[in-house]
Amino acid sequence: MEIQIEVQVFANGAKFLQSGSCSVITTDFRTEQEWTAAISAYEWIKKIKNSVRYPNDFQIVSVVYNGENDITDLVRKVHPIIKDNLPF
Repeated sequence: MEIQIEVQVFANGAKFLQSGSCSVITTDFRTEQEWTAAISAYEWIKKIKNSVRYPNDFQIVSVVYNGENDITDLVRKVHPIIKDNLPF
């Protein structure tokens, strides 16, 4: 399933708007719409940040999905999970 994401970021002393679509797992989206959207938006923002190489002053100003659902605070709470593949 696809959702529409609009992200406002602050970098280099200016605000930028980036929009596009993100894939979400349909079953997860049905049970926890906002959290599932926040995780997908976080991953999408991370890809944008890495591809454009924004500077250290990069900040998320706002994140909206499907035109009306503000998930800015949830996206800021998302943190990557580091998989531990160590044998002990």
